[in-house]
Amino acid sequence: MSEQVTEILGYFIYASMALVALWGLYCVVMVWGRVKAKRFRSEAQQQAFLEAIEEPLSRGQFEDVAEVCGRDPRALVQMVRMAVENRDLGYTKVKTMLLDRFERDVLADLDYRITWIKTVIAAAPMMGLLGTVLGMMGAFAKLANSDAPEPSELAGTISFALITTAIGLVIAIPLVMAIASVNNKIKQLEDLISVGFSEFLDVFRNSLAKHK
Repeated sequence: MSEQVTEILGYFIYASMALVALWGLYCVVMVWGRVKAKRFRSEAQQQAFLEAIEEPLSRGQFEDVAEVCGRDPRALVQMVRMAVENRDLGYTKVKTMLLDRFERDVLADLDYRITWIKTVIAAAPMMGLLGTVLGMMGAFAKLANSDAPEPSELAGTISFALITTAIGLVIAIPLVMAIASVNNKIKQLEDLISVGFSEFLDVFRNSLAKHK
């Protein structure tokens, strides 16, 4: 393998690893932002929302409940709005529809991004290993083509081999920590919404029974 080819491949691997790192970071930011946008900051805030809709809901004032929800992007709020807007379907169908929408629109989207993060975590060290193999191939090629190669030339090629491995690990390790944190946030999101959703459904079921 000529020195020029090794240099070109080196630039290609560096560029590819930079793009992979940026994509992984972008996916982490997107998941983090998505989770933040879909949940209440605390259980107290969620409880305050549920208390605000409990009275009009129990009275059958469904339009007032929808007005309270507005265009709030948080998952529980949108589920409440969807429930009151589709109340004519009946309690059972509305409950099933809301669970399906939450699974598809929120959890599936988060899972899609997390899958990409996991792909980056797996791909970055492999790309680093590819750089290591190419670097060692270049070093052996110099040994084969020269009786007494300059140590500085070999050092440069071996350095490239080790740097790519290090970069791959530098990309993967923080992403492993990030995805662990993201998974915890998603679990908190699911737990918080589960509590709020159950409380809302109790009031919603009673309201439908009284205002058929």
